[in-house]
Amino acid sequence: MKESTRNIFKMHGWRVDRAIHNYIYFAFYDVYVVIFLLLGRSLQRFFSSLRLATKMFGMVFNRYHAKVITMEHAEKILTLNEDVILGPDKTERIIPFQYANKIILKEPQYIAVMDCPCRKSRGDAGCRPLDVCMAVGKTTAQFWLEHGARFNARKITQEEALQRLREARERGNITTSFFKVATGGRTGVICSCCTCCCGALEGQRIGKALKGGHKIDMIVPSSYVARVDADKCDACGKCASSCFFEAISIEDGAVVQSETACMGCGICVEKCPNSARSLHHDPAKGDPLDLDIAREKLG
Repeated sequence: MKESTRNIFKMHGWRVDRAIHNYIYFAFYDVYVVIFLLLGRSLQRFFSSLRLATKMFGMVFNRYHAKVITMEHAEKILTLNEDVILGPDKTERIIPFQYANKIILKEPQYIAVMDCPCRKSRGDAGCRPLDVCMAVGKTTAQFWLEHGARFNARKITQEEALQRLREARERGNITTSFFKVATGGRTGVICSCCTCCCGALEGQRIGKALKGGHKIDMIVPSSYVARVDADKCDACGKCASSCFFEAISIEDGAVVQSETACMGCGICVEKCPNSARSLHHDPAKGDPLDLDIAREKLG
């Protein structure tokens, strides 16, 4: 048994079922995602009117989810030089999830990158580049390296990780931190997501389309909303075209924005040529995944 496999079982302790799930999840990442999406699409197509479909999605949503994070807060994770073990977040202010609700980053300098299974599942229609998923912390990163040859997994430095994230955001990809029961209820997987390929975003859309909608979001906001300074804005439309969540539109020569739909990713702020946009904390959307705030509230 490889060292990383032993570490996975050690991490999960007596929950051998979760360790096996963890192993299958990452060792067969591409197949796992394809099956998940096929099941989700089938539920929506054939059983969307049944409450059972909503309950089935609820089981997934309660165990597999992500939080949008800003570049500033991602940088704090990717430049750590010490272990961080915080939570569980019983207040659900920072991590509003029932089961996966801890921040655990052990040996965070150990980072691996590999191909995104969501993009791979789309074949030639998937976005490029493929290698946009990162594992921060030795337990998961080493598993990727030892089991992810077909996903082109490789170890990278913290500076390389930061550069990859900057390039992804330049392409308009949002930054997300995933929390999964299958990975020990912890953070440590950082993805650069696009709305056209991301399985989690598609899953969220399917869940909301089922009977009664779904009360649990698979991807939750950063806790920020983007706002515009009307004196600086010339309604060029770059913010609207860059928004994954259709929270911005241009109407009658002015920017119109839905703060409810805004996920606070910060991409529109970065794309604005006039520095007319900025992020503001919205207490109704919880607290950000900011390690400084997390240490204060969960430490």
